[in-house]
Amino acid sequence: MPPWQPTGMFARRSIVPALAGLVAAQQPGTIVQEVHPKLNLYECTNRRGCEKQELEVVMDASWRWVHGPEYKNCFDEDGWNKKFCPDGLACAQTCEMEGLGLGDYEKTYGVKTKDNYDTLELDFMTKGGNVGSRVYMMDSPTEYKMFKLLNREFTMEVSVEQLRCGMNGAVYFIEMDRAGGIGKGANLAGAKYGTGYCDAQCPHSKWIEGEANVPEATAPKNATVGKTGICCAEMDIWEANRESAAYTPHPCNIEGPVKCEGTPCGDGPERFDGLCDKDGCDFNSYRMGHRSFYGHGLEYVVDSSRPVQVVTQFHTKDGTDKSELVRIERFYVQDGRVIDNSHSMIAGVSGNSITDDFCSKQKSAFYDPNDFEDNGGMKQMGLALERGMVLALSLWDDGALHMRWLDSVHLGPNKTEETIGVHRGPCEYGEGDPEKVRSKYSDASVRFSKIKVGEIGSTFRGARR
Repeated sequence: MPPWQPTGMFARRSIVPALAGLVAAQQPGTIVQEVHPKLNLYECTNRRGCEKQELEVVMDASWRWVHGPEYKNCFDEDGWNKKFCPDGLACAQTCEMEGLGLGDYEKTYGVKTKDNYDTLELDFMTKGGNVGSRVYMMDSPTEYKMFKLLNREFTMEVSVEQLRCGMNGAVYFIEMDRAGGIGKGANLAGAKYGTGYCDAQCPHSKWIEGEANVPEATAPKNATVGKTGICCAEMDIWEANRESAAYTPHPCNIEGPVKCEGTPCGDGPERFDGLCDKDGCDFNSYRMGHRSFYGHGLEYVVDSSRPVQVVTQFHTKDGTDKSELVRIERFYVQDGRVIDNSHSMIAGVSGNSITDDFCSKQKSAFYDPNDFEDNGGMKQMGLALERGMVLALSLWDDGALHMRWLDSVHLGPNKTEETIGVHRGPCEYGEGDPEKVRSKYSDASVRFSKIKVGEIGSTFRGARR
């Protein structure tokens, strides 16, 4: 998944001036008490069935209001407030990040739970101007839930019928720190306030390990963040809108999260020289040649105009929890029937699941560097799954690439529209421009329901289709 920063403006309570930007900070504020929305998780076994766990979600720190003395913004559209933030550590020691009440979650950010806390609904935009959101599942009020998915399956019901070209309702796992990096640098907020984000894109986040990522003196005038990135392994379970969908492992040759600068971040022309596989090994049915498998309408095998259950299985070499990851399988359940994932229709590439062999042949067929293999492939991805990863659920648009890598024509170096593999979905080039998406579909939302994790075969039921 490409780097992504929140955007938008919103107004706080009357004692606070309107905000000009959304940022994260590392000290908890004192104005608003943090209250996490509840969200259920079902943990399943083949013998006992599924048992409900009453958990919570927390908003990522990057969406929160951060202020210095007298409630003045530490960050706005012009970047860091130089008075409060002459350097990263001073900024973290001066600025405070406020909590969110349930009303803030719903009205300001469009994050709400329904159906007795079985469903999470994320609005694309709110009346205050906020765009998108990202939340993490909590195990306690101060720690993230750590999922260990080797020899397990993860299942959820998704409703993406309102998500048009250029939008992404994403569900993924990242190797964040359980406590959100609390205690690192000046981070006194921790997971309770959604700190510690990392992913395989090594994002240059506003705050990293307890310090503000302030641009260096030699940075371009329009730079809003510094040269430091933060990397960790990422397993994209579901990146989708109504037109296209993909699931993608992104291994890293580290145990994350790990800070980076320069080449290890893999920025720009050094994309394939960094700590992580930024491209990943994706299975996108449209890209793999089956263009009538997933889409909006009854003519598709999987109809995105209606809710669908998405099942992802992580198979090991010998079927135990401690063995090596060898295969990631995908199923769908719709109208009570189990639908096998589509098979590749690309010459020289066979199968309907992700394996080292599939990835190697796909990269060769599409003329892509095999950075997946270079970063350890399935084995390295499996090690991250064994150590434990945090569940992120989000809705966003893409200012950098307009989501072309998911649902349109995604051109790379030395590639044209005739190059095999560049067509990722049916959306027209430019249709995913955030300016267009926000003006046309501001009332869109996505729903994730009945989230389950457990033994292989324990989280879904249905007849084969």
